Amino acid sequence: MSIFWQRTRYLFLGLLLLIGFSGCSTIISKPVNEAPDIGGVFRSGNRGENWQPVNLIPTNTGQPGSIASLDANALIMDPSDHRALYLASVDNGLIFTYDEGQNWQVATSLGRIDVRAVAVDYYNKCLIFAASGNRLLRSEDCSRTWKQVYYDNSPDVVITSLLTDHYNSGAVFLGTSRGDIIWSNDKGETWQVVQRFDDVIKRIVMSPKDSRFMFAATANKDNRFNYLRRNSRFMFAATANKGLFRTRDGGATWENINQSLEEFQIGNQFRDLAITLEDQPVTYLATDYGLFKSVNLGDTWTKIELLTPESQTVINALAINPHNSQEIYYVTNTTFYRSLDGGKSWSTKKLPTKRAGKVLLVNPEKPEVLYLAVQKIKN
Repeated sequence: MSIFWQRTRYLFLGLLLLIGFSGCSTIISKPVNEAPDIGGVFRSGNRGENWQPVNLIPTNTGQPGSIASLDANALIMDPSDHRALYLASVDNGLIFTYDEGQNWQVATSLGRIDVRAVAVDYYNKCLIFAASGNRLLRSEDCSRTWKQVYYDNSPDVVITSLLTDHYNSGAVFLGTSRGDIIWSNDKGETWQVVQRFDDVIKRIVMSPKDSRFMFAATANKDNRFNYLRRNSRFMFAATANKGLFRTRDGGATWENINQSLEEFQIGNQFRDLAITLEDQPVTYLATDYGLFKSVNLGDTWTKIELLTPESQTVINALAINPHNSQEIYYVTNTTFYRSLDGGKSWSTKKLPTKRAGKVLLVNPEKPEVLYLAVQKIKN
């Protein structure tokens, strides 16, 4: 062996020894598998197999901004344009995108407020409602300007849920922390009470394809999530203290259907509710005690077995392919779960961030596309 190659070999061995004894902290600053602390929104193009952050805000300065530090209260999809998403952020206002999250814009005229819920009219995409504290604001020019259209006279009451009506442009429902469901049919100019419950109504989310279906989440004071669902004849309301309710007449009368779940001894701790848009709609209900399925709008339920014990599974959000009830997704503080066979088998993925999964959305036109909005884990 030549002197050159001998020296090269010794130099290489010396470098290995130097690396080995110089301390690992200079080579690896954190565990390889530790997820980054990224907020905002993630997108998957393959049913959750992989996730990519979509947080860019273009600017005129040449230095792009980002929503990667933000926490989500809600994320919705424009029902008439599934490329458009609206992120209701914690203390940072409303952010929206028209290109599936590739580029985001800030509703600057709304300000850096805590937006708890947002809804878009089904017939007029520039008619947008945003709830903050005890007031509801309306924009009729695609977020350029805003007008206050509802204000609760109690400073302790918070508007926590919001829903526009598929069948009637300008009609909007809102829920409050006092337990009221309030309705307007003139874009929020006048209001009337639909129903009063004893529990906080947390959020209202609509089916993005069929305007007959509406969803609203409620919670009691310990922040356990419960849910309300409506179509032209059916509404479901799950309350922490009174259980699961349903109306068949648009909210005029309500019936308690919690007895249909009594055999499972789950109590009243509901987490999320999702209904498919198939000819025979399928309803999925997530509770603190597992996941349940109904094929008759809540008259009876069957239990779906999960991978982990129910006592160790806290479902933060649930999503279904609206055209295929076999595709079920849910998210916890740390993990994304997917079943493509109606819950018979599950696959899991660690979340791409340290933050907890807050919202899951499925694009009804491209069901392989999913969105995940996150929020810091609260101690």
